[in-house]
Parts: sequence; C-alpha cells; structure tokens
Amino acid sequence: MKSLPKHLALSLLLSAIGLSTALQAADLQVMTSGGFTAAYKNLGPKFTADTGNTLTTILGPSMGKAPEAIPNRLEHGEKADVVIMVGYALDDLIKQGKVMPGSRVELADSRIGMVVRAGADKPKIASVDELKAALLKARSVAYSDSASGVYIQDQLFKRLGIEDQLKPKANRVPKVPVASVVATGEYEVGFQQVAELLPVSGVTYVGKIPETVQSVTRYAAGIPVNAEHPKEAKALLTYLASPAAQDDVNATGLDSIEQK
Repeated sequence: MKSLPKHLALSLLLSAIGLSTALQAADLQVMTSGGFTAAYKNLGPKFTADTGNTLTTILGPSMGKAPEAIPNRLEHGEKADVVIMVGYALDDLIKQGKVMPGSRVELADSRIGMVVRAGADKPKIASVDELKAALLKARSVAYSDSASGVYIQDQLFKRLGIEDQLKPKANRVPKVPVASVVATGEYEVGFQQVAELLPVSGVTYVGKIPETVQSVTRYAAGIPVNAEHPKEAKALLTYLASPAAQDDVNATGLDSIEQK
C-alpha cells in the first residue's frame, strides 16, 4: 500500500484527535530551544496551513542563567502554550508544577557534531584518536552554553584525557549559535548539536563525534499549566511527533524516536 501524502496524513491526524479548521483559530505561543528549532520551523507552516491556527515563536535555551532561557521565562510569568526543550529540563519543569504532568511528548534525539570555517581544512574525527588529535591541533575551540556544551566541558575533554590542554583554548559561547563564531574566524572549530550547526552559513560541517564518546540529547515538548489553548497545543505536539513529520525532523540532523 502506498503511503499517504504528508499533507493528507496531517489532515487525517488532526481529524482523528478532534481538531480541524472548523474550530476557531488560535494563536499558540511556542517556546522552543535550539536543537529542535529547525525542524519546528519546517513543520510549523504545514500545521498552520491545515488547522488555521497561528504560531508565535519565542526562542530560548533549555537551561542556564540567561533571562531568555525557557525556565526563566516561565518563572517570570511569560505565557506559553507549548515548550520544546531538552527532555531532562522539561522534567524539571514538570516536577516544579509549571508543565502539565502527562503532557510530555518525545520528539527527537540530537547528537553533537563539529564545524570548521568554510574553506578550512576538514579534520578527521571518525575515531576517538582522530577527534583527540583534531582538538589538540586546533588553536581555539568553541562549544555551546546548553546541554551539549555542559557535556563537552564536564565530561568529553576528561574522557579524552586532554582536559588540561584544552582549558586555555576552549570556551563556552553564550546566546549565539556556535557555528556563527566559527564562521567569523573567532574560533577554529566548534561543537554543538548537529541540528544547531547545519542552518548556519559560513562553516563546513565535519561530522558527528564518535558514538563511543557521544552524548545524545533527547528533545521533548510539553504544555505549561497556564496554557490558554491546551487542546490546540496537544494537536501540535501530536503532529511534531507523528510519522508524517519525520522526514523534516531527520533533514535537520535529528534522529527519530520510535514512538510507543
């Protein structure tokens, strides 16, 4: 049997969960962190076209001290219908009573990759030894201030046995995509989740770090307790995790999750 076209699959999905364009359109406030944002931006227009609902997107990291971080936005009283973020950070919000228990939806897994400035030599990092050599050779190294950066700073360098050598030349980059500071030449190599590296111009994507030293970040989504449009929010989350969405999810560098 041939698979249904994506737009038809989405229409049938929304009908099955009781949401259609016949309902009054809602403007959903969506807070999303970097790793899933590219996939969300590809999928959002398809959802709005089929439902008539609009999406207002608010960007911010899943954690950290910056006022833009999703937990801090909610703490300060900002309203949202959907939050898309690192899974364990979402769990913290559920425990704090800020996100509805049972609303969590698994979206995708994200792995860490590496970029260099466009035109620069592309180092080999397929093996642990090659990754270690590339890091030791690099004049400067950038990594993010979110989940992948925490892992790189606290675990990866130690696991490779080069923590002391990397301290003088490796830095966490706050607020902006790591690839953007590699593109300008401020740093020679950069590490971040692949989905956050690929959309940035001016860099060459080298590849994912070896699986034996990889850190997989799960992205998930939930509905805040103060959501104004919980039914429409649930429909959006169902679509983002649906089979009809997976080609777009994978195209951004994320890995699909087998839904139970």
